[in-house]
Amino acid sequence: MHTETGEKIFSGRNPQTKSRCKKDISERSFPFVSKNWMSRKKHDHYYRKAKTEGYRSRAAYKLIQIHRKFGIFREGDTVVELGAAPGGWSQIALRFIGEKGILIGIDLQRIEPIKGAVFIKGDFTEKESADKIKEALGWREVSVVISDMSPNISGVYSTDHARSTYLAELALNFAVENLKRGGVLVVKIFEGEMIRDYLRSAKKHFGMVKLYSPKASRSSSSEIYMIAKGFRGRDGSDMSSENP
Repeated sequence: MHTETGEKIFSGRNPQTKSRCKKDISERSFPFVSKNWMSRKKHDHYYRKAKTEGYRSRAAYKLIQIHRKFGIFREGDTVVELGAAPGGWSQIALRFIGEKGILIGIDLQRIEPIKGAVFIKGDFTEKESADKIKEALGWREVSVVISDMSPNISGVYSTDHARSTYLAELALNFAVENLKRGGVLVVKIFEGEMIRDYLRSAKKHFGMVKLYSPKASRSSSSEIYMIAKGFRGRDGSDMSSENP
């Protein structure tokens, strides 16, 4: 179904798969493909808009559109971002949570500082990094977990879908372990046959689970975002649900 602004929203049942052409290709190995991608990138509306408005990536507009549709953030929220580099989503989250909020971002790559954010270099699945996140949180409870993580693209769709699903599962597990009741999870996943089981797992813990494709996603991309709201706890004991 398409909204008035052109975004697509899905119920999560039998999402249609699409072909994918991704950017993670080395210029040295594939010079013509890389040059073509760079040319498209420079002429991309959201890429140019991000440069003009000072965002670190075009992905910033995806999160803006997700928030406007689903009301992800509230002022004063505590947000954990998984795979936060280069910081485009961090900039947007900080804008919506305000000075009373806090954002903790973690990535394997170093992230240039942003006022109001705490960035950790590490793997959030490892104990050392998990301890750093807890230390940064202090007394705060996590309101929102966001993840725009993407795997290294192989060009084999089934492989890329499986890798993306694995990353999404890690994000879901992190959210289940760390979110406060009523919390929110936003996570990227590639469309494919494994998505149904993933949504089923998410619905055990959240009152509302939707799939959504922001207008800012490239038409050639198979990425889609799961928005899960109303966290019910690790055991899903609060069985009130917005899902049909």
